[in-house]
Amino acid sequence: MPDSPIRFLIVDDIAENIQALDALLRRDGLVVDHARSATEALELMLVHDYALAFLDVHMPGTDGYELAELMRSIERTRGVPIIFVTAAERDETRRFRGYEAGAVDYIFKPIDPVVLKSKAEVFFRIGQQARDLQQQRDEMERIARDRDRAANRLRAHTDNSPLAFVTLDQDLVIRDWSQGAERMFGSPAAAVMGRPALDCGWLDPAGAATLRDWLSPADGAAPRHSTEIPLGHASRGPIPCAIYGSILVDGGRRTLSLQILDITDRKRAEEVRSLLIGELNHRIKNTLANVQAIARQGLRRSTGLDDFEQSFNGRLQALSRAHSILSETTWASAPLDRVIDDLIRVGTLDGDRLRRSGPPVELTPDTMLRMALALHELATNAVKYGALSVPDGTVHLDWTPQGGGICLRWREAGGPPVAPPSRGGFGSDLIAAVAGGEEGAVTADWQPGGVVWTIRLRDGVSPLGTEAAPAPGSTEPASAPATGLDGCTVLVVEDEPLVAMDIRSELEDAGAGPVRIARTVDAALSALAEARFDLALLDGNLKGRPVDAVAQRLRQSRIPFCFVSGYGREHLPPGFDDAPLIQKPFAPAALRLVLADLLCPPPARAAE
Repeated sequence: MPDSPIRFLIVDDIAENIQALDALLRRDGLVVDHARSATEALELMLVHDYALAFLDVHMPGTDGYELAELMRSIERTRGVPIIFVTAAERDETRRFRGYEAGAVDYIFKPIDPVVLKSKAEVFFRIGQQARDLQQQRDEMERIARDRDRAANRLRAHTDNSPLAFVTLDQDLVIRDWSQGAERMFGSPAAAVMGRPALDCGWLDPAGAATLRDWLSPADGAAPRHSTEIPLGHASRGPIPCAIYGSILVDGGRRTLSLQILDITDRKRAEEVRSLLIGELNHRIKNTLANVQAIARQGLRRSTGLDDFEQSFNGRLQALSRAHSILSETTWASAPLDRVIDDLIRVGTLDGDRLRRSGPPVELTPDTMLRMALALHELATNAVKYGALSVPDGTVHLDWTPQGGGICLRWREAGGPPVAPPSRGGFGSDLIAAVAGGEEGAVTADWQPGGVVWTIRLRDGVSPLGTEAAPAPGSTEPASAPATGLDGCTVLVVEDEPLVAMDIRSELEDAGAGPVRIARTVDAALSALAEARFDLALLDGNLKGRPVDAVAQRLRQSRIPFCFVSGYGREHLPPGFDDAPLIQKPFAPAALRLVLADLLCPPPARAAE
């Protein structure tokens, strides 16, 4: 410690001599210990470090010379300076023995205080210097230990980091190569250390030019740099990397410390994102173009607004449900059976009167969308004019592999007599478009017992395992019970004004009222605090804000509700799987059916 005292030791068997010597030596910063024998002196020297020892020559038992020889034989006490104190040892031979035993000087009795203090001062200062040097050495050792710990910690971080750490000198020679660099670039340190980065294929000329520019002297503080360049991998070739460089200056020599991140995954993700955005834009525009075409052609060929509304809504619903099916499969492909099952589920096809057969196949997105519209038209026509317009009629739907595609046949039986239409309608055009407009791929045979449509798909079809198609009629057809909404108060939580207006119109047409619209979460919660509602329709997201709080309040208030959303179930508030989901865009009949079930669940209706 900086304030630790300097210690002297006086060894004499006579107490008065010790006290006299102690009185002459006493000063600030000095501690003087006393020993009455050689044994006591050795014990003290094993505990303390002494800058000087005064030994009386003549002591009983072990005298001063023998104690000095013992001190020189012990590692700890070997370096303690010794001054003999004597009243008689002026014989040269005896004095030589003292020096031989390790003494540095003699003091003769009677003691001259000036001589004693001057000699003691020398060893006091030497002791101070030794103490200071020891403190400096201890501090340097501590600093060295801290440095080594920091270096080891830094090395551990660099070796375990996902970043690669590389150091280059002014000539772009590799001077340090971390284990992270070994993992990232597939080259061991021994293969690249001391080699120019250009020669070992790690750096290309353009990258080398960038790094040389970084190493150029700059005014002021050394700048920090960052860029993205390709760096060589031992087996994969150039990989995209983000590098961050710091210039270190040591004795006029500049080195470049690089932290490197492999951004291959990020680049790939950016490419995929760009591709997905482009694909999304393409599909949205295609979908809007299809809706536009359906609307225009429907208006052009409909006999009235009621006819247009019914046909347009049905086709829009078929297109929407097909999109939902494709979304579940991430727009890769979808089974043909899923399209047929969907028609049965919503009641467009009567599953009890459908005879289905064919191997499991899946359709590409474009083919699947066209097939959904075509089957919707076939089923709608069968209900209006064909086999499904009478109680005993049936539809036979089968498909068989043909070349790289399938041949699908829709055959109606047991219905009223049919004849070819006098003019082709838009529905016939949608059916014909299922094969992509290929000439002769779609044909209709208007037999008296029922029409037979044959659709040949040459591409856009692939086998799907070996599972058998679902048994005919395995899905219950949807029914359309009376809604019973007369006089019901309804809360509609919807942020799109046009959609909210459309829902309100449908509810009021079904007899509900009053209908209250809430376009935000706060407005919905306020409405629930102010009034009691019989039913609620809840959007899945309001201007980017989740509706969990509204759903929870509805549940606590025991108000039956359903979700009306373009999201799938996985994006709705968790814990409400029992709440029905109406997908946007919705069919009025489906909306009324769900609301009727909310007011009077099917088991209750069956018991009435």
